[in-house]
Amino acid sequence: MNKRKIILFTLLFLLLLFLVAVYYFYDPSKNIAFPKCVFLLLTGYKCPGCGSQRAIYHLLHFNVGAAFKENMLLVLSIPLVVLLIYTELVRKTKSAFYLKVNSKKLIVGYFIVVVLWSVLRNVLGL
Repeated sequence: MNKRKIILFTLLFLLLLFLVAVYYFYDPSKNIAFPKCVFLLLTGYKCPGCGSQRAIYHLLHFNVGAAFKENMLLVLSIPLVVLLIYTELVRKTKSAFYLKVNSKKLIVGYFIVVVLWSVLRNVLGL
C-alpha cells in the first residue's frame, strides 16, 4: 500500500472512531444536534433510513431489541455490510467471490427489499 492510501485509511478510521464516540455518548433522540429526516419532515412518511441514528446508538450499547424497533432493516443489513466489506478487502485475491457477491441480482434484490421495507413500515406502522 502506498503512503497516500495509508493516510486516507487512517483519516477514515479516525473519522469512524469519532462518529462511534459521538453516537455512543450522545443519544440522537435526546440531542437536537443530530440531523432530522427531511423526507419525514416534508411528507410525514418514514424513509427506509428513519430511526437509523437511534438504532446505531442502541447497537453501540448492545441493546439489539431497541435497535430492532428503531430500524429493523439497518440491524438485519449488518451481516450484508460486513460481507461486502470483506469482499472488497479480498477483491484481488478472490475475484470470482467478489463478482458473485457484488452481482446485479444482489443489488436489485436488496433494492427491492429497501422499497418493500419503506412501504411496509408506513402501511403497518413498523
